[in-house]
Amino acid sequence: MPAYLLLLFAVLTRLALAATPHPEWFNFTAVGGALLYFGARRSWREMLAPLAVLTATDFFLTTSVYHYGFRANDYLPTWAWYVAAMVLGQILLKSRTTFVRVAAGALLGPTSFFLLSNYTVWAAGTMYPRTLSGLSTCFVAALPFYRNDLISTTLVCALAFGVPVLVRRLQGAPAQSVLAK
Repeated sequence: MPAYLLLLFAVLTRLALAATPHPEWFNFTAVGGALLYFGARRSWREMLAPLAVLTATDFFLTTSVYHYGFRANDYLPTWAWYVAAMVLGQILLKSRTTFVRVAAGALLGPTSFFLLSNYTVWAAGTMYPRTLSGLSTCFVAALPFYRNDLISTTLVCALAFGVPVLVRRLQGAPAQSVLAK
């Protein structure tokens, strides 16, 4: 149940971010952390639910909030990343959850999204020239978004994976038995 609640929170953070004007430094969404947690705590066959919910959210935001035409091809890299983030959680955090593994997931998730999404913007779009200079300009322009994604994913992972450990420790259970669950 916590994985589904975190998924709902992730969708709400995307909707709230889209609905309100916000400064560049406050670009918080719980998507990366929620997908890592979902992958770590739910089975393979349940991974279609977050993909469907986030795909529907992308469609809604694009057509109803931003008022753009929706082209599914434009979202294929993002949707592939949603699946990859859950697979990363499954592989890295399902069998053994430790501080180092959670930290690695919190770093690898946003970094992989940054690389994939910005390469796609450069390769498939018209905003940047298809040169090495254009690629580097694209990546540099996206650094503030990467920073915010890294911070929000780290915070969500720290809370999602850390709070149960803290609660168990306060109840007197050894930390290793809590982290292994």
